[in-house]
Amino acid sequence: MNGFAHSLVLAVILSWGWRRALIALLAGAVGALAMPPFGLFPALAVSLCVAVWLIDGSSGAGGGRRGGATLAAAMAGWWWGLGFFVAGLWWLGSAFLVEADKFAWALPLGVLGLPAVLAFFPALGFAVARALWSPSAWRILALAAGLSLSEWLRGHLFTGFPWNVLGMGLAQNIWTMQIASVIGLYGLTVFAVAIAAAPATIGTGKTPAGRGLPSMLAVVALAALAAFGIARIPASPSPEFAEVRLRIMQPNLPQDAKFNPDNREAIMQRYMSLSDRATSPGTSGIADVTHLIWPESAFPFLLHRDARALAQIAAMLPPRVTLITGAARMEDPLFDAAPRFYNSIQAVGSDGTIIGTYDKVHLVPFGEYFPSLFDFALRSMGLREFINIPGGFEPGTRRTILNVPGLPPIAAGICYEAIFPGAVTPEGGAAGFILNVTNDAWFGDTPGPRQHFAQARLRSVEEGLALVRAANTGISAVVDPYGRVVASLPVGIEGVIDTGLPVAIGSTIFSRFGDGIFWLQLLFCVIASFVFRARGTV
Repeated sequence: MNGFAHSLVLAVILSWGWRRALIALLAGAVGALAMPPFGLFPALAVSLCVAVWLIDGSSGAGGGRRGGATLAAAMAGWWWGLGFFVAGLWWLGSAFLVEADKFAWALPLGVLGLPAVLAFFPALGFAVARALWSPSAWRILALAAGLSLSEWLRGHLFTGFPWNVLGMGLAQNIWTMQIASVIGLYGLTVFAVAIAAAPATIGTGKTPAGRGLPSMLAVVALAALAAFGIARIPASPSPEFAEVRLRIMQPNLPQDAKFNPDNREAIMQRYMSLSDRATSPGTSGIADVTHLIWPESAFPFLLHRDARALAQIAAMLPPRVTLITGAARMEDPLFDAAPRFYNSIQAVGSDGTIIGTYDKVHLVPFGEYFPSLFDFALRSMGLREFINIPGGFEPGTRRTILNVPGLPPIAAGICYEAIFPGAVTPEGGAAGFILNVTNDAWFGDTPGPRQHFAQARLRSVEEGLALVRAANTGISAVVDPYGRVVASLPVGIEGVIDTGLPVAIGSTIFSRFGDGIFWLQLLFCVIASFVFRARGTV
């Protein structure tokens, strides 16, 4: 390593005070460039190498106090996390501007407040890594253990928020994402952190082996992941169900117009006109498909209570064609109780009857409901959820298979539900494909919709199932069980997709064992960290 680079590494290690916080903040922000839609994995390497050096310097930053080094590492992790989440999630602020007169004042809560809370997870990851730390070059395994554990906790605690998990740094490339079929997103995170952090040892290793071997093995590991992916993906396209022809309608409605009941007729006419649009010469609209799919919360009214809308749909649908659409649903109250509203998917037959329903189980906190801990306080301040439903949505009781005539059993999910690894298919239910309807119009033409699609796409690889996705403003798509995009519509346009439905490839190791292999990876990193700490420097 040349003198300038060595001086730079020392400057990071020896930094303290506001300089140390600023370095961590900027390093975290750089790491966000590895997430969708940018996918710059070298940015994660820069970010995590700085993380290694910050933890190296925690002893000095801790001032020699007992526990000071761990606290100093946690503080660096918090600043790193703040930079990562602000840079990666700034687009959440768009949702506060849809009804700016009601929510604009709260924009800092989404853009800075949420990242500040989420940053406690990497703070914990840095602290755990510091507890396992050693002067060995293999301390990168301690960082892999600490951050991978904190990412798993972020995806599960307090209803979970596994958005932009660090493993997504390897989950955007069609080859390196294939290992998710074995180890899932969190297992991929262990590899992503260890590989990205390895170059940090070039500048700090005590021996030639310590300076070069981790980076060499990281390159080998990255090549092995890619080789596994190349070997797993067949050369030919995935086979499709012979009797299924899907049409996905993407209306591209602005969020402010979408939920205005005054636009009821215009919205219905737009949906029906788009749905009947021929996509190629020789086709004749809806008559050429078996199933028509509309996005989440497609109506500014309750579809199942609107006979006129159901009659319009029945008149539009040819015989044996089924509409599958997002729609709010209301249950009649018992006695004097308030009505209960659900964010649902409903299947409508060609006679206008509703023949299947799935209720969203995993609701978005503060967007679709207020957690009970905050409910009274926030409502007393005059706040409400983003969705215009009295009292917010109620969660469905459990994830269930949605059965629709002419289709294999559906693992249905609405919006946010698609980001949870291992939770997109019902327990004990043999699904034939994943259906995700969503409305990302809240976030405009920002990285948000692209990040959402990338995470939903990875579920196909993990589960060995095709993904069918209908999004109001995009990205609508069909993805095969290997994560290959069969057809798609980009963000910000209206249109339809006509496509077949890829056949599932059977259960994957991840679909059978979930995060089991991830926990073995984590155990290996912890044991290896103790071993190398006992052996001294390398």
